Amino acid sequence: MKIGVFTALLSQLPLVQVLEKLQSLGIHTVELGTGNYPGDPHCPLSLLTDRNALREFKLKLEDRGFSISALSSHGNPLHPNPAIAKAYQDTSRKTVRLAERLGVPVVNDFSGCPGDSNRAKYPNWITCPWPPEYLELLEWQWEKKVAPYWTRHAQFAKDHGVKIAIEMHPGFVAYSPETLLKLRAIAGPVLGCNYDPSHMFWQGIDPIHAIRILGDSIFHVHAKDTQLYPANLPRTGVLDTKKYTDERNRSWIFRTVGYGHGQGWWKEFISTLRMYGYDYVLSIEHEDSLLSPEEGLTKAAAFLNEIVIKDPPAKAWWV
Repeated sequence: MKIGVFTALLSQLPLVQVLEKLQSLGIHTVELGTGNYPGDPHCPLSLLTDRNALREFKLKLEDRGFSISALSSHGNPLHPNPAIAKAYQDTSRKTVRLAERLGVPVVNDFSGCPGDSNRAKYPNWITCPWPPEYLELLEWQWEKKVAPYWTRHAQFAKDHGVKIAIEMHPGFVAYSPETLLKLRAIAGPVLGCNYDPSHMFWQGIDPIHAIRILGDSIFHVHAKDTQLYPANLPRTGVLDTKKYTDERNRSWIFRTVGYGHGQGWWKEFISTLRMYGYDYVLSIEHEDSLLSPEEGLTKAAAFLNEIVIKDPPAKAWWV
């Protein structure tokens, strides 16, 4: 298993400086954003049409011994505003094509969320089954919006030899293992997940137990933690809409790995991933509002370097 970094946290630096910084931390794998949110200047989609720039980009990575674990184009391809949806979809398609050109096996994305009709302006995320029109709307969303788009886009990715890894994120239609596997049943095995345990914690889903449910649908993993605040939970519940920077009053916030859960938890998480066949990359993502990106990255790298299982298991004499 390798430690990687989602370079959006270093977006203020040019690519060469990013690579040099990561080298100093013993990291040689990157996840690169291509657009949507967040944008990332390190892997522009213009590389698709500029052969010289593409060659120089590859050399920057190869000369420093770096590989790319995934390209990321997190967006809302199901947005009810057709112009917004098209922009997200175009970025996702171009990202798949660029991944093929670069030999990157995985593109990370969100599942998206439609509105409540063809005339809607904003997404409408259904979170409960009553009143009954909520379930009617949910069925309409999946049948008329989710299934058609993801069937097409998954086939497009398959045609280009690339897998799609959906990050389960509340606010979108695939936010839990159940909804991710529902989407996978529609789109086929080319679609799996970019598994970010931080989004499981605050929903009350045990991220380690969920690995057993997700199994071989895990294509890529984010290393990000969450801290829950029991003093605030009774007042707000987990569906807390206060800004992430209102740390004192929120029921939970995202943390750098190790600041929400300790080594024992993360060791079991990593071991269970390996048990279920995942031996690829843990990509550090920084969204900790209490630590700077510089400190969050440094502490996360040191934390994971101590516990990540990097060598393949030897065949045991007793097997």
